[in-house]
Amino acid sequence: MSSDSFGALGLHSSFCDTLVKLGFDQPTPIQSKSIPQAMSGKDILGLAQTGTGKTAAFGLPLLQQIQEIKKGRAEPKSPRSLILAPTRELALQIHAELEKFAANTNLHMACVIGGVGQSAQVKKLYAGVDVLVAAPGRLLDLMNQGHVVLNKTNFLVLDECDRLLDMGFIPDVRRILSTMPSKRQSMLFSATMPKEITRFAKETLKDPVKINVTPKEISVAKIQQRIYSVSKGEKLIALQQLLRRSSLRRAIVFTRTKHGANRIARQLNQSDFVAEVIHGNKSQAARQRAIQNFKKGKAWILVATDIAARGIDIQDVSHVINFDLPQEPESYVHRIGRTGRAGAEGVAWSLTDETEKSKVKAIERLIRREIEVSKLKVEKRDPRSGT
Repeated sequence: MSSDSFGALGLHSSFCDTLVKLGFDQPTPIQSKSIPQAMSGKDILGLAQTGTGKTAAFGLPLLQQIQEIKKGRAEPKSPRSLILAPTRELALQIHAELEKFAANTNLHMACVIGGVGQSAQVKKLYAGVDVLVAAPGRLLDLMNQGHVVLNKTNFLVLDECDRLLDMGFIPDVRRILSTMPSKRQSMLFSATMPKEITRFAKETLKDPVKINVTPKEISVAKIQQRIYSVSKGEKLIALQQLLRRSSLRRAIVFTRTKHGANRIARQLNQSDFVAEVIHGNKSQAARQRAIQNFKKGKAWILVATDIAARGIDIQDVSHVINFDLPQEPESYVHRIGRTGRAGAEGVAWSLTDETEKSKVKAIERLIRREIEVSKLKVEKRDPRSGT
């Protein structure tokens, strides 16, 4: 491996050496296009899917620029840069990755998220932070308490901006941005670019460089996709039949609602399956515990709402099962992307009833292919039993 390819993008040798140790070989397209532009101080509007290397694309130039201008510790409560992410999991993931990139520096970082106590987070902020990774809700709360001041924060990154929109965070983000200097470098990344995000980008960015690395084939080629047509009342029994198939080793089951996720997980556990559940109403500790149990194989089924479709990278998920199709077709792509990771093959099954035909058509238009439909012969058994 060589660091020359990253060095050619303008990264300092210390960062390049760290990347070699971390196993980075060649820059991804989003990294090749974003890093030089970001290093020059330009605003960036990036359109890229999950898993394309976005964290390094914005994180490496951000870290290097701060390292170059850094003179002593940052002022208490006044972070030098801010990265906003839509979910706790994604914020934690970004924070962990940036800490690895900054291993050979004296940069200080903090992660501000809800679901856990704030005292440790506040302590870090008062000590001085170079990079603050945050979820909007907790950040606004700490700002209102006077623990965070952003009037000297000169670098901004908005990651997964379409998810910020979907989850209703854009008003909060606008309030946060209104306290920041107008003269700053801003980078906005989104997997999709609906009209609302286009308008928001115009408000937020100044003469941005537009970078688009969205593949022509949106759906991951190695993921086998199939729709099983069943009636709404048969879905739970059909799900159990699919979960019993010998090819299935570890599965994420997606639902549209938190209530639905709780109900399905409860019924699966009553039927001798071993399932964990995560959604937005769960505490951070409960969500992390569920994910760790799933990763370690203590539970082989994870029932989740779309909060798990991005920001969670779990290897060896053999199957994704859509108990309900999502409202937005883009969310389908992110859901099924939880299988077939790191070049492995994966399988995505969707249980659909008569009311979901329009959603299927919208997904097929987005991924530019038809999904094979099969009729599933549903065994008439009590869904609460394992027999």
